Amino acid sequence: MRREVLKTPLAYQRHMALNAICPYFTMFPLEYPLKVLKKHRPHNPVVMDPFCGRGTTLFAARQLGLKSWGIDTSPVAVAIAKAKLAQATFEDILDLASTFVHGIEPIDVPDSSFFKKAFHRKTLKEICSIREGLLSVQRDTNESVLLRAAMLGCLHGPQSKDTSNSGYFSNQMPRTFSSKPEYALSYWKTHSLIAKKQDVLQVLARKLERISETGETQNSFSHVRLGSSELISTLPGNARNFSVVVTSPPYYGMRTYVPDQWLRNWFLGGPPHVDYSGHPQLCHTGQNAFAQSLGKVWRNMASTQAESLEMYVRFGVIPSSPVDAIQLFSNSLEESGLRWKCVYTASASSADAGKRQADQWNAKSTPVTEYDFHVRRVD
Repeated sequence: MRREVLKTPLAYQRHMALNAICPYFTMFPLEYPLKVLKKHRPHNPVVMDPFCGRGTTLFAARQLGLKSWGIDTSPVAVAIAKAKLAQATFEDILDLASTFVHGIEPIDVPDSSFFKKAFHRKTLKEICSIREGLLSVQRDTNESVLLRAAMLGCLHGPQSKDTSNSGYFSNQMPRTFSSKPEYALSYWKTHSLIAKKQDVLQVLARKLERISETGETQNSFSHVRLGSSELISTLPGNARNFSVVVTSPPYYGMRTYVPDQWLRNWFLGGPPHVDYSGHPQLCHTGQNAFAQSLGKVWRNMASTQAESLEMYVRFGVIPSSPVDAIQLFSNSLEESGLRWKCVYTASASSADAGKRQADQWNAKSTPVTEYDFHVRRVD
């Protein structure tokens, strides 16, 4: 009997390690944008992702030598996505980190109960030195962009029994989202867990060694913009020639993308606590409002100066929202006020299949059902 050979997912292949520089919940599986863009590669299109998240579409475009642009409202997402278009050596990135650690005495070291239990005091001091160094950068370089993303990727995650092999700075935590302080403190107390002393530069070195070659790119990290794709002004003038959109909008009913990344947001200059007040993506006050909000994005995408526009959208809703995802997406196209041809609609199975929910606390949750849409602008 012939034995079936299981193919290793792209997320675990070494030459794709840059795409995993920072684990992130609702991660967009790399296979999807690569499959789509390979079809269009012979025409050398410019690619756009109006909800770029951690930049997987941009990374896929880079792998195929295509120019791409990305937009997102989350500072954390933008910081990670920029790294997907950056290019620097392992040594130069680590040298910059070392300069900050040895040259900056941090003045803003959080002293809340959470931070005292989340990190060893020496480790936290080194983290804050790099944080303040990056916050002082007036003009980003490839090295600062990649260092920032690597720090975000190492900031929190599961503890290793052997500190010489640790990949994270923190006490036991999820790697994909920031647990809330009260829950984390209770968990650590219940399980008698303490933060181990980690050498930040050594942890970074282990991370960067895995992505030692960033590879060639036609793009600059400046091709990723912080802002709302609902606003036409967010689209830069020199990015109005894209002809292929590959994206995955926020799940309907999911309003906490930034609060769920609050610790990484703190590293980027945000408050040292959970803040639910800002950075919304689309309007979630009702299905009609959401469709109208998303329709504005599709209308802005259709404003491209390219002769044609192909849009590939992976779309889903959270399990707690009793909503017909296919109908909601269709309504959003109608709300754009433009004509679209639906080329195909297909089930993308569930979010679990794409490793889009990774909960290190072993919590049980119902996977999100997603659909793939291919629509074409009709002139």
